[in-house]
Amino acid sequence: MSIIDAIFQAGVVGCGGAGFPTHQKLSGQGIRHLIINGAECEPLLGTDRWLMRNRPGDIVAAAAAVAKEIGAEDCTIGLKKAYTREIVALETAIRKLPKGSVPVRLHTMESFYPAGDEQVLVYEVTGRVVPPAGIPLDVGAAVSNAATMAAVFDAMEGRPFIRKYLTVTGAVKEPKILCVPVGTSYTDCIRQAGGAAVENWIAVNGGPMMGKVLSMEEAGAAVVTKTTSGILILPEESAIAQANRVSLEHMKNRAAASCIQCSYCTELCPRHLLGHPLEPHKIMRKMAISPDITQLLDDPDVRKAALCCQCGVCESYACPMGLQPRRVNALLKDTLGKAGIRYPKGEGEYAPLPARRSRKIPTQRAAARAGVLEYYHTDLDRMEEYRPDAVILPLNQQIGAPCQPVVREGDQVAEGQLVAKCPDGKLGANLHASIAGTVVWTEGAIAIQERRS
Repeated sequence: MSIIDAIFQAGVVGCGGAGFPTHQKLSGQGIRHLIINGAECEPLLGTDRWLMRNRPGDIVAAAAAVAKEIGAEDCTIGLKKAYTREIVALETAIRKLPKGSVPVRLHTMESFYPAGDEQVLVYEVTGRVVPPAGIPLDVGAAVSNAATMAAVFDAMEGRPFIRKYLTVTGAVKEPKILCVPVGTSYTDCIRQAGGAAVENWIAVNGGPMMGKVLSMEEAGAAVVTKTTSGILILPEESAIAQANRVSLEHMKNRAAASCIQCSYCTELCPRHLLGHPLEPHKIMRKMAISPDITQLLDDPDVRKAALCCQCGVCESYACPMGLQPRRVNALLKDTLGKAGIRYPKGEGEYAPLPARRSRKIPTQRAAARAGVLEYYHTDLDRMEEYRPDAVILPLNQQIGAPCQPVVREGDQVAEGQLVAKCPDGKLGANLHASIAGTVVWTEGAIAIQERRS
């Protein structure tokens, strides 16, 4: 069986964000550069760093094997210079690669945000800019993060993707890295981190810049999926919690009334600095003219909202008025998508702005502006494995079509057994039982309860 087939069978998807099926990404034609993302983009998260310290051999071996199978000319692991222990571990693993392997090298960068953004990383490693509305494959590259490559190694060993490494940090009593079955509840994960250190809190699925905010009630119903990179607990009065409470209508009214057109959101936008035509300050200006966004969809500046990567620099770091260009862009992107309006892919070569180098945002400063500096230097060396007695496996944990169940209520399943498959001919991924037990229900998700004697 080829490595790509093994990845498909194991149900591996991108671990760091959207969850693009990994077998599909690595099947693209013309991949010359395989890039492993070890930059750990979001402040506070430490999952990839832990994996690079503790599973460097697996990551390097998988990367070299994949690069050889897909015919890539080179394989590069991109990470920050400050990751000294990770660099030592990876260099040691690289030296142990057998002769004839595709060479694996390290590319080190300064600690800036968002160094782990896919298109930013491609430029840092290759010196080429992915065109607007394009993907890394447009410049001959494919990007997978370190956690994904660890899952690829497991797939090569015949193990399905049923365990998830994630960071649980912030206002918890014992911040740590957890390894849990996919489908474990957030409640159990927070409990394993000693519980919340404050009485009233919010949870962030992901990191402080791009993560999704959940109330205590929403977090109580949430489960770990294949794309969960971290659970961040913050006090209910934190800046992130307060910003999330601003209604969409109020957000639009504030954009119309308070934007001073300083253009800092544009001047510091990572995609704009790469040479993309995204200009958030112009979008905010158009909102002042007409808060009814449905009347703006034909405007060429507004359509550029589709190029936004949702990194949050514009609102968490750049805007002196405390406005929310990222949320405005997200709203516009959703509206444009529903209207069937796609931004045309750029053609030709693009070059970053000369000012880009001096406008890179230090990661620690980004954390400070986001209001989470007190958690920035938290020690995340500790990892614990946890096994719950029940899991809930959503059928849609990746980009593409939801999985189709192949089990029914009352079935007994073994750990690692296929319980839902990728629909034939569709973009998607297989799903496996992350614990052994009884299938309780299968509507929109597959719930499994551990067998008891």
